[in-house]
Amino acid sequence: MSDCINKSSIATTSLFLGLIALTCVVEPLIFANPQAAVAQNSGANFPDTKNHWAQPFIERLAERNIITGYPDGTYRPNESVDRDEFAAIIRQAFNQNQERKIASGSVYKDVPTSYWAAPAIEEAYEMGFMHGFPGGYFRPRQPVSRVEALVALTQNLNLTTPVATQPNNPQTPRRQLLFPIGMTNLMQPLMTAKAVYKTAAASSPAVLASTLVSEYYTDAQKIPQYAVDEVAEATKAGIVVNHPNPQVLNPTQPASRGAIAAFIYQALVNQGRLEPLPSNIQAANYIVRPSELSSNNR
Repeated sequence: MSDCINKSSIATTSLFLGLIALTCVVEPLIFANPQAAVAQNSGANFPDTKNHWAQPFIERLAERNIITGYPDGTYRPNESVDRDEFAAIIRQAFNQNQERKIASGSVYKDVPTSYWAAPAIEEAYEMGFMHGFPGGYFRPRQPVSRVEALVALTQNLNLTTPVATQPNNPQTPRRQLLFPIGMTNLMQPLMTAKAVYKTAAASSPAVLASTLVSEYYTDAQKIPQYAVDEVAEATKAGIVVNHPNPQVLNPTQPASRGAIAAFIYQALVNQGRLEPLPSNIQAANYIVRPSELSSNNR
């Protein structure tokens, strides 16, 4: 009888360990299980971020289960972030009101309900952070560009502008603009149409946005027209982080995992949910400071 119980216990334990191993194999994705990943990295000390410029942003977010590493304990800060991963980060970091509701099933043809990031993608859609492509596709494995990430954050967070850049109205929330963040050359007509509408509908704010980005960023001409206002808002709100040169935005480059961590961290600072990085930390030098915009003499 005792032997039977022992054998049963061993079988149960083996099955449990086997399920754990299977989970690690079939779900090596970054943000699917934040708490488990953080547990693998006590204190969120990823070995491959030790000398990385974004380490302070990464560690502080990982400690709060907003971002996580891979099953092997690494974070891979220089790898690009796909749209499904970005949706998962947004889900962890923010809790915005729903703008739309999905009736049933998946809203996108290429995101089955069984897909690991389906819940995060649906929530990002419902909160208005992310939009799809014509034909009902989301393209979950497509990398997010730096400007797309900034547009997504800016258009759905009530970002405030510090007193240093807007002394008469320091807490004015941005107006909400709903534009797709997944833009390619195939969607250029849509981008152009929205840009024309925005230019016609806005007067001085649009001019100020264009002036701000052109006077500060050396590569401002690379910013898609549809995103100029949002980049200006993100800049004034202090959520833009550019490494190694704060004045080089690299808007169309794929956003790295380190850069996304920095953007998210600064957005949470703007919301008052996190403390700003101490000024004596090297990473703080890459934050575009609103107080520096008016004194820029490029």
